[in-house]
Amino acid sequence: MKTILFVAAMALGTLSIHAQDTCTTPKLKAGDVLKIASPSTSSFEHINFPKSNFIIKRGGIANYRSLINKEIEVTEVTEENGCVAQVDVKLKDGKKFFNTVETVRVDLKKALDAGEIVLE
Repeated sequence: MKTILFVAAMALGTLSIHAQDTCTTPKLKAGDVLKIASPSTSSFEHINFPKSNFIIKRGGIANYRSLINKEIEVTEVTEENGCVAQVDVKLKDGKKFFNTVETVRVDLKKALDAGEIVLE
């Protein structure tokens, strides 16, 4: 009898855990505009910019501070379990990041939580 009650309680517990999966990220689509904010540390952790040596090898200028308050436009949205997980972005003015990279990938939830990007 105890085992039946234990199995029933486990089944109900697993159902209630799956029922609480909700999205905490905003729904974005291609063309939405975001703004790059100042990073919480010395570099951006959740915006996947290339490393400085790759930027310099391609003839670019690795100045991360010049990106603060720049508007970026969403080009592609990647979803996991119905929630927005990652987005690809480009500069809204049409220029390249560091004069070398056209698009970069952003981990949306982590970047919003860290304050690296803000919604416009």
